[in-house]
Amino acid sequence: MSIHMNKDEIKGIIAYPVTPFDAQEKVDISLFKVLVERLIVSGANGIAPLGSTGVLPYLTDQEKEAITEATVQQVAGRVPIVTGVSNLTTERTVHHARFAEKAGSTAVMILPMSYWKLTDDEVFTHYEKVANAISIPVMAYNNPATGGIDMSPALLKRLLEIPNVTMIKESTGDLQRMHDLRRALGEEVAFFNGSNPLALAAFAAGATGWCTAAPNLIPELTKDLYHAVQNNNYELARAIFYKQVGLLQFIVSKGLPRAIQAGLELKGIPAGYLRSPLMPLTKADKEQLQGLLKECS
Repeated sequence: MSIHMNKDEIKGIIAYPVTPFDAQEKVDISLFKVLVERLIVSGANGIAPLGSTGVLPYLTDQEKEAITEATVQQVAGRVPIVTGVSNLTTERTVHHARFAEKAGSTAVMILPMSYWKLTDDEVFTHYEKVANAISIPVMAYNNPATGGIDMSPALLKRLLEIPNVTMIKESTGDLQRMHDLRRALGEEVAFFNGSNPLALAAFAAGATGWCTAAPNLIPELTKDLYHAVQNNNYELARAIFYKQVGLLQFIVSKGLPRAIQAGLELKGIPAGYLRSPLMPLTKADKEQLQGLLKECS
């Protein structure tokens, strides 16, 4: 069953591609396009380049722009594109957001990144300046584990006062937070789950979609979970979720870029190299991953 949607409507399974590198640690754009195509053909409802899985902080401005353009070329209007534009400074975030819009992204995703702890006012003004510089929608992304800032439901609600901040992505892995957000934000706000092990619970709490790297390895299971939820068949959804939850926990605990790259190789799909300081999974981890992939098949 395929869910037909307006190509600009962002919902369902939003897949993160990895950013592959060659043996010299240069970005491999042609391999990146192949990996993006796999995600689209296997049924992803959207593509989100330059997230944690795409090692956004490890890329130069030129590399980010090349990945953005390659994504737009490869997707060719088939599904929405939510481009990660997070940066430490507001000026660079504005730069990348404008570039993403001009290149043809459907929306941008912004994680407030910080070396020092930012105040709520600083975070709000950061989003406001970026949102005002573009005319496409903004997804506010809360992931304290990578960004170093935990945005409260109250702050997220305040961000939604900015006209084109229309989506919230919540990755704290706190289920209560999902329910609090739904209550605080109301039914009409699109909220996305970014915590893989909470995929089923988040859909039950009313998530619009699931932003995940899992479709690189288990596209059918992620899609089937979404369809079961769409059909209100929670018994089936639970069965599908329990089949994949071990793998979802593993890829998060081992780090998405490492785990997805290793998983693709185990499936016989070239995924290039990692960029230092990231190193491939150990032999023992790869064996564990192989077993988890078997459980999902």
